Amino acid sequence: MNNKERLLKIGSTVGILLVVFLAVLSIKEIKSLAYVGKDTPATNVISVNGKGEAVSIPDIATFSFSVTETAKTVAEAQAKATERTNNALTAVKAGGVAEKDIKTLSYSINPHYEYSQGVCTTYGCPGGKQVLIGYDVSQTVQVKVRDLSKAGALFDSIGSVGVQNVNGLTFSIDDMDTIKATARAQAITQAKVKAEKIAKDLGVSLVRITSFYDSSDDVIYPYARDAAMGGAESMNIKAVAPQIPTGEQKITANVTITYEIR
Repeated sequence: MNNKERLLKIGSTVGILLVVFLAVLSIKEIKSLAYVGKDTPATNVISVNGKGEAVSIPDIATFSFSVTETAKTVAEAQAKATERTNNALTAVKAGGVAEKDIKTLSYSINPHYEYSQGVCTTYGCPGGKQVLIGYDVSQTVQVKVRDLSKAGALFDSIGSVGVQNVNGLTFSIDDMDTIKATARAQAITQAKVKAEKIAKDLGVSLVRITSFYDSSDDVIYPYARDAAMGGAESMNIKAVAPQIPTGEQKITANVTITYEIR
C-alpha cells in the first residue's frame, strides 16, 4: 500500500469518526431541548416541619330551632307552623339578630299516619292498618348571634313563645381566615429557624425553597373551658336568662418546607 492509499484510508476513518461524533452530539442536544426553561430537580435537600398555634375567643354563636305542627289539611298545618315560627323570629329579631343571620335549614310536609286496629269480635281481631289522619309541617331555622351577651336572653325569648325544640348552641370565630393565617405564619417561622440551625450544623448553605406543604386542618380545639352547651333536652329555660361561657378556641397549623442546600 503506497502513501497515497494510506492517507486516503486514514482520512476516510477520521471522516467516519467525525460523522459518528456529530451524530451523538446532535442527539444529546435534541434531548436537552426537553429541559429548556425547566428547573433541574434538586438532589441535595433538607426538609423541616413547623407548627404554629393561635388562640382566640369565639365571637359568634349559632343555634337552630324547629317547629312542627300537625293538622287535618296541609293548609291548616302550614298556617299553625307559620304562626309559631313567625312568633319565634319576631323574638329573635327583637333580640338584635339581623335578617342576614337567620336562614331556613329545612321545610317539609309529610302525611301523618296512625295505626288503627280493627274491632275485635268473638271470632277474633282483624288486622289493623295505617290510617291517614293529617299532615305534619316542619320548619328548622338557624340563627347566628353576633352579640354573645344576648345569647342567653335569646334562648329565654324563644322558650317564651312555645318553641321547645332548640338545638345545640355552638361557638365559633367569624374571621377564621385571619386566625389560620396567624397560626400558619408561626409554623413557617418555626420551620425557617429549624432549617437555618440544621444548615449551620451541617456546614451548608440554604439555596432556595423547593417545596412547601401545608397539612393544617380545620379542627378547632377547645381551650381553657368547654364552650359547648347541651341540646334542647338538657336545657331548662327559666325566667332568668342563663349565663353561657364561651371559653377560648385554639387553631393549629402544620407546615413542611423543603430547602435545596449547597
